[in-house]
Amino acid sequence: MLIKVSVENFKSFDKKEELSMLSSSKIQGNKNHRMKIKQTNILKYGVVYGANASGKSNLVAAVAFIKSVLMEGLPVNSLNDFCRNRQENKDRESMFELQFTVGDKFYAYGFSAILSSRKITEEWLFELMQDGTAHNLFIREGNKVPVLGDGVNPTISEKNRFNVYAEDFAGHNTQLFLAEMNRGKKYMPDSKLLFFCQTFDWLINHIIVINPNIAISNTAAYYNEESLENISRLIQTFDTGVSQIKTKVISVEEMSKMIPAEILADILTNLQKQMQMTKLPQIQMTWRMEGGFFNIRIKGNTEPEITTLVLKHGKSMFDFNFVEESDGTKRLFDLLDMLITKREDTVFVVDELERSLHPKLTEHFLKLFMEAHDSERMQLIFTTHEDAIMDQALFRRDEIWFVERNADNASKIYSLDRFKERYDKKLSKAYLEGRYGAIPVFRQFAFRKEG
Repeated sequence: MLIKVSVENFKSFDKKEELSMLSSSKIQGNKNHRMKIKQTNILKYGVVYGANASGKSNLVAAVAFIKSVLMEGLPVNSLNDFCRNRQENKDRESMFELQFTVGDKFYAYGFSAILSSRKITEEWLFELMQDGTAHNLFIREGNKVPVLGDGVNPTISEKNRFNVYAEDFAGHNTQLFLAEMNRGKKYMPDSKLLFFCQTFDWLINHIIVINPNIAISNTAAYYNEESLENISRLIQTFDTGVSQIKTKVISVEEMSKMIPAEILADILTNLQKQMQMTKLPQIQMTWRMEGGFFNIRIKGNTEPEITTLVLKHGKSMFDFNFVEESDGTKRLFDLLDMLITKREDTVFVVDELERSLHPKLTEHFLKLFMEAHDSERMQLIFTTHEDAIMDQALFRRDEIWFVERNADNASKIYSLDRFKERYDKKLSKAYLEGRYGAIPVFRQFAFRKEG
């Protein structure tokens, strides 16, 4: 489970900012919104509010950036992703860190980089202990060879292998060492270095980022009839007019006519790369984009298997293509996998959850998610403008967060819990009245009237 996100000098975030999923011991409501791992209570939900351009989407972007750098290294288009509200930030380190659990172990993984010169300056992985201490698993500084922590105690054979990998890696300024330790490497089940594999797998496969423009998921839901029937029943509860979901096999050539060929080429290349990194015999992904809704499965070096969605409306005998649906219906398909997923210990990070949805549909979706994953290690963190769901009957105070730009135009993150509101307080009304900040502040404008 995700415990904390920390980011510094990235996009609108200047100083170090954090969003924590640790629960407050003072809040007694919605106790089922917490999961206890060892002695630590971790929240299952995080709701992030803020005005347009406050930096909410940049928080989601920071999580996506960590995953992207793990898979592909520092991208060329990140050269200007430092916080550009101050000149000195160009040459200052940007920092990214996630604290999370794998099983019953707690970890902190992160890296620093000077983005303007595409140079990773530090990388670290620690195991966090219940007494507040941290055990160094590995650290990498500048161009130096990465080193194991003193407490790892690998076998002589494992230590020799690690040293070879580390020495070969030294000087790779745009790549992360955690990714390198998963590039074609094999670990025995009792290996002292197994943490390299376990943490990488969680970061890549158990954090799902969804944004309003392109939704990506590694769901298996659209690959079997039973799941399609479940999706059909679910979509009917949202009163969209859609009564049945089916899939239709299409070729690579047919898909290239629906979306730009270069985007399709990038998709297939990235899938192959991810399959190699994760050492899986096959990989499958689902994309929702402007040209349609596509499921792609690749097995080894075989031709990709591609399907697209076909929808039925009511009692109509005609089929409807996905691109013909309303924006709200399309948005629901971004989110449905979150309701039926069987993946254990997954965190969904969603930008603008309510995009194109009626407030009642948003609330209905959230209640379904909570019901579907009531006793599971499943988390949902999302940004929103929807004040109707800012309700203490639905969310705890420590689950509600705000992002606001300060006088220096830098984003700050803070929790509703710091306001110590009563349990019967009408939160949405107080928010819109400006009690918690994070709302638009308008300036006067006078229209020129012609005489």
